[in-house]
Amino acid sequence: KAEHFLPPGIFWCRVLISETGKYPLVTKHILPVRCNHCQEPKCVDVCPTGATQQREDGIVWVDPDKCMGCRYCMMACPYQSRVFYSDEQEYFPGQGLTPFEEVGKQLYPHTPGTVEKCNFCMERIDAGLAKGLKPGVDREATPACVINCLTKAMYFGDLDDPYSEVSELIKERKGKPLHAEYGTEPSIYYLE
Repeated sequence: KAEHFLPPGIFWCRVLISETGKYPLVTKHILPVRCNHCQEPKCVDVCPTGATQQREDGIVWVDPDKCMGCRYCMMACPYQSRVFYSDEQEYFPGQGLTPFEEVGKQLYPHTPGTVEKCNFCMERIDAGLAKGLKPGVDREATPACVINCLTKAMYFGDLDDPYSEVSELIKERKGKPLHAEYGTEPSIYYLE
């Protein structure tokens, strides 16, 4: 949220929390759900303006200059991983923008009336690649959520390389995508 100066009420990642068992033997389950950057993204197909696009590296992103806010992509996304930014809000209404919000408006302006979603911090990846860095290995070229995860529960890397750390982890820890039956071929895997 901080990396992209997301406004109040806008989250690019939801966290689902559930519990199983009976007291005192209770297990808590925490499932972060974000854009799965699918190989077959339904959201790209339904966008009438071409605002939702897929890059050659597989990252699915929204061009706010092309988005007309129809929200077809939100309906098409089986992971409910998009949010509609309806209007500008302040973290402290009536107090004006905080210094954090002022900087955010300059660095990452958010356009009211458009859809937003996780973009895998593509600007970090692109800047890192331009410096010869490797995403998932070098911090400067890796999504902020991965490098800032306190429990180191998230990994990022090249799924096309069978010997990359993420590919090895998926094999070793029986990684599975969320709702593979939807046929979108997600790029996010959940490890056991």
